[in-house]
Amino acid sequence: MLTIHKTVDGKMTKLSAVEEGCWVNLVHPSEDELTTVAATLAVDLDFLRAAMDEEETSRIDSEGDNTLIIVDTPSMERDETGVVYSTIPMGIIVTKKHIITVCLKETSVVRDLQDGLVKGLRTEMRTRFILNILLLVAKRYLQYLKQIDKTYNYMERQLYKSQRNKELIQLLDLEKSLVYFNTSLKANEVTLEKILRGKIVTLYEEDHDLLEDVLIEVRQAIEMAQIYSDIISGMMDAFASVISNNLNVIMKVLTSITILMTVPNIVFGFYGMNITGAGLPLAQFFWFPLVLSIVIILVLAVILKKKDLF
Repeated sequence: MLTIHKTVDGKMTKLSAVEEGCWVNLVHPSEDELTTVAATLAVDLDFLRAAMDEEETSRIDSEGDNTLIIVDTPSMERDETGVVYSTIPMGIIVTKKHIITVCLKETSVVRDLQDGLVKGLRTEMRTRFILNILLLVAKRYLQYLKQIDKTYNYMERQLYKSQRNKELIQLLDLEKSLVYFNTSLKANEVTLEKILRGKIVTLYEEDHDLLEDVLIEVRQAIEMAQIYSDIISGMMDAFASVISNNLNVIMKVLTSITILMTVPNIVFGFYGMNITGAGLPLAQFFWFPLVLSIVIILVLAVILKKKDLF
C-alpha cells in the first residue's frame, strides 16, 4: 500500500501525487509500487527492499544523496493465546526533497504520524521528521514494556492461586518478547549514536537536543527490558521449583496412603489363611482383625505425621 502525506498549514494532509517535501509511506508494498517509487524519486531499489527482510537489523547506510536508516519498531498483535509482542524493521530513506518509509506491516508509529498526533511535525524538515519518528519508536517501546509489566503482575497473581500451564506459557511468550525488545533496542542505540556523530545525517543545533532525548528514551527502554527479563526469568525458575516441590509432596502423601492401605490387606491375609493351629491371637473372634488393622493404621499414621511424611 502506497500513501503520500505532507504537512499543510500545520496539519498532516494526504496527497494523491508526489510533491516536494512530502512523505511517502509504503506498507507491505508490491513490486510495482517499489519500482514506481524508485523511478519517481530516484532511489536505489535495494534501499526500498532492505526493510522487506524480517531479519534485517538496525543500521544506517548512505549512497549519493540518499540515506537509509533501518530501525526496529515494536509490534503488538493478538492471537488465541493473548497478546504477542515482537519487532519488525522499518526503513527510513532520506532524499534531497522527500522522506520515504517502508515497512512490512502497518504499525502504531506510522498510524500516529498519519493521524497527526505528533505535534510540530513538518514533513519538509526532513531531519526533524526522522528524529520525531525515532522518538516515537522509543516511546512505543516504553509503552509496550509497561504493558508487559502489568501483564506479568497479573499472571504472577494467577500463578500464586494455581500453577496452570496457560500462565506459564504466557510468561514464556513475554520472556521471548523481552529478548526481542532488548536485542532490537541495543541495535537501535548503535544506529542513533552513528547519527549523533553527524557524519551521515546533517544535524542542526536544535536537532542535537532532540536526538539526545531519543537516546535517553532508548537507553531507559533497554534498562527496563533487561530488568523485566531478569525478573520473569527468576520467577519462572522459582515457580518451576515450586511445582517440582508440590509434585514431591503429592507423591509423598500418596506413598504414605498406600502404606496405610496395605496394612488391612496384610492383617486379613494372615487371618484369612485356613491353617489350624497357626497360633494367631484371638483368631476365634471375627472382629479382632478389623480392630488390629485400625490400631496399626493409627500407630503408623502418627509415626508418619511426626516424620512429616503425611
